[in-house]
Amino acid sequence: MLFACDSNLNEVNKFNLEVNTPQGVAKNINLFFTDSGVVKANLKSPKMLDYSHEKYPYRIFPIGVEVDFFNSDSTKNTVIADSAIVHANSNLIDMRKNVKIITSDSLVLTTSQLYWDTAKQWVFTDRNYKIRLANGTENNGTGFDSDQEFTVFNSRTNTGIQVIEDNSL
Repeated sequence: MLFACDSNLNEVNKFNLEVNTPQGVAKNINLFFTDSGVVKANLKSPKMLDYSHEKYPYRIFPIGVEVDFFNSDSTKNTVIADSAIVHANSNLIDMRKNVKIITSDSLVLTTSQLYWDTAKQWVFTDRNYKIRLANGTENNGTGFDSDQEFTVFNSRTNTGIQVIEDNSL
């Protein structure tokens, strides 16, 4: 009689993990996203649950997340949310509940959900949002997309009060 064993530890470990149970828990996360050695973003969170062993791997930040986007002119934009999910196979970060964007020029935008495509460096939502500019302009809208530096901003619909300076008078 002949017997053989395969020493594939990863296959053995799959049996030890329960479905919908994280394979790891981390506290006080501080992740950096770089492009060609340049820091583009910094994600901070008090807790991360790692589900990278699942068929569609992801990591969840259940008790808050803050992402700082560093612009080419050395300014910073910040996104804060109550929770976030990083989808490993799609380069998407799904930020949810009380999402707030604060740009370097004092723009403040709030919404209930925001997606960040880390590969394309683009943010977007189909949800309602409110935006306030430093000059007092306020808008309400539904759906927008923008580059992560917020220099290109496309609103699908919006209403509000615009402050227009006309120096020709």
